Amino acid sequence: MKTVLLKGVEIGKGQPKTCVPIVGKTFSEVIDQAERISGQGADLVEWRVDCCDFCGDSEQVEAVLVSIGEILENTPVLFTFRSQEEGGNQRLDGESYLGLIRLAVQAGMADLVDVELSRGPELVDEIVRTAHRAGIPVLMSSHDFQKTPSAEEMTAILKTMEERGADIAKLAVMPQTKRDVLNLLDATLTAGQQMDIPVITMAMGGMGTVSRLCGECFGSAVTFGSVGKASAPGQMELTQLKAALELIHRGMTREEIDWT
Repeated sequence: MKTVLLKGVEIGKGQPKTCVPIVGKTFSEVIDQAERISGQGADLVEWRVDCCDFCGDSEQVEAVLVSIGEILENTPVLFTFRSQEEGGNQRLDGESYLGLIRLAVQAGMADLVDVELSRGPELVDEIVRTAHRAGIPVLMSSHDFQKTPSAEEMTAILKTMEERGADIAKLAVMPQTKRDVLNLLDATLTAGQQMDIPVITMAMGGMGTVSRLCGECFGSAVTFGSVGKASAPGQMELTQLKAALELIHRGMTREEIDWT
C-alpha cells in the first residue's frame, strides 16, 4: 500500500495517526485554538474553514494559514471546507468551493486538502489536478449523518475515491444499530485489503466510538480527536484517545501474551 508522508508523519503505516480540528469562528478564535493544540502531541491538525465567519475573505484565509503554519511548525495542516450537506456549517457553490481550495493550494501553507466526493466528477477532478500540480495530496471524503450504507456500498464509495485520484479516502457514517458499526469495520477491512491508498473510516456518535479506536485492527489510518470543541459527534479528547490507541498498539505488537 502507498503511504502519504506529511512533514515526517507517515499516514497508512503503523499506529493510526491523530488529527485535531480547529473550529474557531473568528480570526482570533482560530489562532487561540491553534496555540492551544500546539504541543499537545497531535499528528495532524485540521482547519475547518466552514466554521469561521470569514471564509469568503481570501486575505484573511491566507493570513490564518500562514499563522497556523507558524504556530504548529512541523505539524501537518489539513485544509477542509465541510459543506452543510455533509455536516458542515456553510454552503458554497462549486466555483467558490474550487476557488477556496485553490487559494489554500497556492498559499503553500496547507499540507493536505479535503475534497468532497459529492461535488461531482468534473469539479473533483479539477481540484485533484490543481492540488497535485502543486505537490499537495488530496484527502477525498464522504459523510452520511443520517445512516450507514451496506458494507458493499461503503467499500464501493472508498474505491471510487481512489479511482478519482485521491491519495487518502475518508468515509464517515451515522450508525443506527450495532450491526451498522460492524458493517463499517467490515468495509474498512475489505477496502484496506483491496485498495492501494490509506483509508480513514469512522462511525459517528457514541455507538461508533469503538471505530475511532480500532483503526490499527481494521485498517483505518487516522482518527479524529478534540482539544476543546469537537467537530463531529463521538470525538474523544486527544489525551484519552492517544492513551487508548497506544494501549491497543502495545497489545497488537506484543510478541508474547500472558493469558494468566
